[in-house]
Order: sequence, then C-alpha cells, then structure tokens
Amino acid sequence: MQDSILDAVGSPLVQISSPEGATIAAKIEGFNPGGSAKDRPAREMIAAAEREGTISPGDRLVEPTSGNTGIGLAVASAARGYDLTIVMPESKSPERRKLLKAYGADLELVDGEMEDARQRADRIAEEEGAVQMGQFENPANAEAHYRTTAEEILQQVEGREIDAFVAGVGTGGTITGTASRLREEFPDMEVVAVEPERNAVLTRELSEGSSDESDGVLSTGEDEYQGMGPGFVSDLLDTDLISSVETVALEDAEAEARRLAREEGILVGQSSGAASVAARRVAERLAKPELNCSEASTDLGESAASDGGPRDGRDDCPLVVTVFPDSGERYLSTGMFD
Repeated sequence: MQDSILDAVGSPLVQISSPEGATIAAKIEGFNPGGSAKDRPAREMIAAAEREGTISPGDRLVEPTSGNTGIGLAVASAARGYDLTIVMPESKSPERRKLLKAYGADLELVDGEMEDARQRADRIAEEEGAVQMGQFENPANAEAHYRTTAEEILQQVEGREIDAFVAGVGTGGTITGTASRLREEFPDMEVVAVEPERNAVLTRELSEGSSDESDGVLSTGEDEYQGMGPGFVSDLLDTDLISSVETVALEDAEAEARRLAREEGILVGQSSGAASVAARRVAERLAKPELNCSEASTDLGESAASDGGPRDGRDDCPLVVTVFPDSGERYLSTGMFD
C-alpha cells in the first residue's frame, strides 16, 4: 500500500509496431496518477522546494503551463496542501481546464502563447507573493526524469542495449534528465529531439548559419501542438546531449495518434503521435532487416532463456525507446479522433 498518491508515479514500457529489423518501445506516461509525464517533475520540484525551505504546506504557488505540468502540480498541491494558481494559454483544451479545477487549482487564461503565460505568472509572483516552481529552468525538472523515468527504462529493458532515445521537447526536462542517465549506460546511444515542423526553434538554433528565410521548416512561430514546442529553447534543455532533431507536422502526429488508438489500443495525444512518427523514422534508419526482430522480440520484457543463454538474438535488434507523454483523453474535444 502506498502512503500517498504521489508514491504511485510510474509507467510501463510497451513495444509498439516497429519496422522490420528493429524494435520500438514507448513509455506510456498516461499511467501516472495525473495522466502525464509531468507528474514526475511536479512532485520533484515541490519536494526540492520543501527541502530547501522555500515553501511549506499552506503557501501559494503559481506556474505558467500548457496544461500537463499544471495538472501534475495540481495533484501534488492537493496531496501536500498548497494553494495553486495556474496560468495557461486559452488555446489549450477544455479537458485541461476542467482537470485543473477538479483538483482545486485556480486557473487564469491568457490570450497568447506560453511566453505570455510566463509573463503573467511572473507578475503574479512579484505582486502577490506566490512562489513559482519555474519548470523551464528548475533543475529538479530534469532530475526527476534522471532518477525515475530513466531508471524505470533501464529496469524494463532488462539488460538490452538501447540504440536511440527519442523524445519531444517542451521544457526539455524529459529529454535532458532521461538521456543523461541512459547515456551513462549506453555512451553511443543516439538522442533524438522532436519538435513541431511549423515551430522548429531547436532546429534553427542547432543549425549553424540557418535563417528563417532559408527553409520553411526552420521558421518559428505559433503552432497548434499542446505541450510540445513552446516557441523558445528552454534554459533547462541540454542541447549538447542531442544527436539530431526530427520535426513532425501536426497533421502527421494526429494521424499517428489515431492509428495507435485504433490499431494498437494505445490512446495518446499529439506529442505522443509526433514521438511515434519520429521514433519510426529513427528505427527505419537503424534497422537490420536481415534479423527477424519481429519474431525474436514479441515480448520486450521476456527474461533470459531458461538455460541462461541469449534471448534468441533479441539483443542484436536495434532498440529505439521513446516517451508518450500523456493520454489522449485530454484531446477528445480537439476533434483529433473524429
């Protein structure tokens, strides 16, 4: 029995449809108590602030968010006894708003994007004395994924080598924390960041000498992804970890989310669809078609052979691990599953 809902954070690693000669496995973060990967940094940021004496139960917190971090903080605030104000762009889905209110958070909507929400949260903190968790620069964000997401993955692959780790970029906490730990075990592992095709700020920053006019993919601005591609490169993101960047159009991400739901029974949102598209591209590039990986790896979590020998060649099949950040339930009103 867990002492608190916050002790129930954790998710399975599930093999998904993969190209011949490779295996793709996804961390299904919708299994977390608040329904997303953001439960992890929300819990850790509050715990770190308590350890430092910055906050104590009964204090007021404020945070700008596109939704999932806010919901994670609302879960943690309810469990730990904090008053929470969330500032969110009004373009985000009604499900997010209702979930925040259900957990008792106060919600303020702003006209604009994440940068506008950040400015409003800064004013609330300055004028009203609320404490910000600062997800875009708080090291506890990445630390949460270093200590939990990555460690779970290492246990779940059961000694199998990970050839590539693919993750969407918002605050940068998931990819920075998880990849940092996985690279300690697999120094040659590729780290592939995923961002919106129409708001590719990371692609532009990492492409030396590029300009907005040189390629439409590199142009930045607004996009309709909810939770990925904030429109700026977060201070928290360790760009030195990144091997390459994949950009994914929203239409392709939503089509993949529909496929995952209808063909594999995995209900996920836009950023998960994008991660799946990018992971398949990487897997196709790394694939060894001469190996019968589909037959050898029908059970990713299968233990070693009974005689202690190799697992029918599974370890020879390239393994690409990705993260599906949240459940598709909070996207139903967007029409993406219609």
